[in-house]
Amino acid sequence: MNDGSSVTHNSAAYDSTVGIQAETVHNSNVYFVNPDASPQEKYKVGVRFLEDGVPSRARDMISDAIAHGHDNAEVRFYWVLAMLSARAYHDLNTEELQRLHHASGLRTYAEGEWKDALRVAFELLAMLSTADGETGRVLERLRALSPRQRDAILRHFDLVLTGGLKDSLWVENREGAETARFGNGRVQRVWAYFEPDPIGPRALLPRPSTAAAAQAALPVRVGLFVVVTAFLWILALVADPAAAVIELLVALGAGLTAAHFGRRWWYQEHQLKAENHESHVPHTGDPASTGDGFTNRVRHSFDHYFSTRAPHGFAPHEWLGHTVHIRNRLVAEIALLYRESRVSVDRVNWLIRYLAEDARDRHNKGTLFDQRHQNYALAKALCVVALIPLGITTLALLGTVASGASGSQLPLAILALGGAVWSGRAAASSWLAVRSEEHRLVEKTQEYEERLTARQIAYQNWKSFLDATRPSELEMETWLTCDKTLFVDEALRHYQLTWRDLITHTILMTPARPYKRGRVKGGPWRYSRYSFRLFLVTQEGVREISTEFDFADAKRGNEQRSNYRFDALSSVQVTERAHIGYDLELVLTNGPARNIRVKDADTHQLAPDENSQEIAEINLNSAGFIHTFRLLEGIAADGKVWIERNNPNNLPSFRAAD
Repeated sequence: MNDGSSVTHNSAAYDSTVGIQAETVHNSNVYFVNPDASPQEKYKVGVRFLEDGVPSRARDMISDAIAHGHDNAEVRFYWVLAMLSARAYHDLNTEELQRLHHASGLRTYAEGEWKDALRVAFELLAMLSTADGETGRVLERLRALSPRQRDAILRHFDLVLTGGLKDSLWVENREGAETARFGNGRVQRVWAYFEPDPIGPRALLPRPSTAAAAQAALPVRVGLFVVVTAFLWILALVADPAAAVIELLVALGAGLTAAHFGRRWWYQEHQLKAENHESHVPHTGDPASTGDGFTNRVRHSFDHYFSTRAPHGFAPHEWLGHTVHIRNRLVAEIALLYRESRVSVDRVNWLIRYLAEDARDRHNKGTLFDQRHQNYALAKALCVVALIPLGITTLALLGTVASGASGSQLPLAILALGGAVWSGRAAASSWLAVRSEEHRLVEKTQEYEERLTARQIAYQNWKSFLDATRPSELEMETWLTCDKTLFVDEALRHYQLTWRDLITHTILMTPARPYKRGRVKGGPWRYSRYSFRLFLVTQEGVREISTEFDFADAKRGNEQRSNYRFDALSSVQVTERAHIGYDLELVLTNGPARNIRVKDADTHQLAPDENSQEIAEINLNSAGFIHTFRLLEGIAADGKVWIERNNPNNLPSFRAAD
């Protein structure tokens, strides 16, 4: 499941981030270590780094824990694994070999399963330059270890074990990879790793009241209306008391009725106009469009989710046309709520998807369009009906005054009537504005609370689903290791080689465009599509096999093979460009230079407390770049001499301390 909208790719723009469909850094503390953390805590984080495929950081953390007094057989076991993980024996310098030799003195450690595992690890190192027939007892002890310890040794000693020793272990290693490759629902869960952490729910607050001026003028206008109307009624009462009382009662009834329905008419008509104004956001294709990039991406996402969530009976284009005003209003709201620096639409897509589903559900219930502000014809009609007798009664009141004994009061009555009409209209206008704003604030506040609550529930549901679905770093690394193992096995079968035929090998893992990438804070980038490049070094030369992997289902494609002699590799160099990434260039004597993009730039994806150089080193180590570069650089510089020097049969023997 992946609802992220696609991005156009441009393969010609190689030196940019074009081709990166999405990238996210999960706000996880799995690698966080307090400055005052205990050695035990540092050790645990170091083991986590090792299991998750970051041996360089594991070496630092576990070594620091040992230096501060946390040292036992288990700690030393994982320290040895970290020292040798993703490294060949010839990658170790003199100091590191001395440290391993010193650590191999096991007398200080209590007997137990971890000391047995540590002993087997050192015995395997001692077997590297031993004849194949003498490894049987060590292999028996290796197989007697617990599955956790045995699998850890096989995984992290991958580049150390060679020849017949590795041939003896390869079948079970391959079978283990075949079993675990699609374990724990890989195909159904990988997408969630590259899904960005959703941003929290928000909703627009009701705008403040705009009736302050009307509120201030209302007492004056009402007071003037009461005075003028009372004066007019007194004149009528003097002329004809009975008729004046009847006319007054009729006028009061008609006036109150008109005020009741007129308030509803006024409020609903003004709210409808306001909603229509809010929904008028120019389309991206409109020349008059003023939408910025973020707004246009929000609009594109709304169009995508509304078209994929059309109710039954609607074609996607029909549903888009039917909901154009609703989408325009929602686009304006979301763009206003989330328009801030470094917030991508991908983090808001959960809300846009929820709003699209909500619109579909409300359509199915018949409540898609708010009828309160559209069906105000009845209130309008009743208000007009009430105003008719009010007008007639007012004219009758004027006639009553005119029929009085003194006709000289008529001009005064006409003047009072004009004043009553003017002040009544002004008072009604102020009163309607005040009451409408009061009603609007109550209604919109309730709607705001309901919308925010519904969005909070949708957010929690989506976040809980993501957290439950998203694979852990260990699961991602396990699946990747299985892919590498089976890729190497297939290459060996294709070339009909055994491990006895190999001097060494290395595998370089780089992103294959287009791809998505994600990582946790302090961890390496992981990619939705990989390019695996395997180098098999034999006595005859180098065999190179490359292929592209879709990480979700491990499907491969675009496989290429090439062979060349040692003297054909003339130079190897690395280019680092801060805003682009790392490139590895291989120069062959009989062909053009080949550029391999090892890692793209981090492009603003560093957390405030992350060190760019440290993160770059973690990613290069995880890609297998360090070992690959040293191997190819050695071959390019020394050719056959390097091969003879690093042949497993010519390696200096490792002797454990007494």
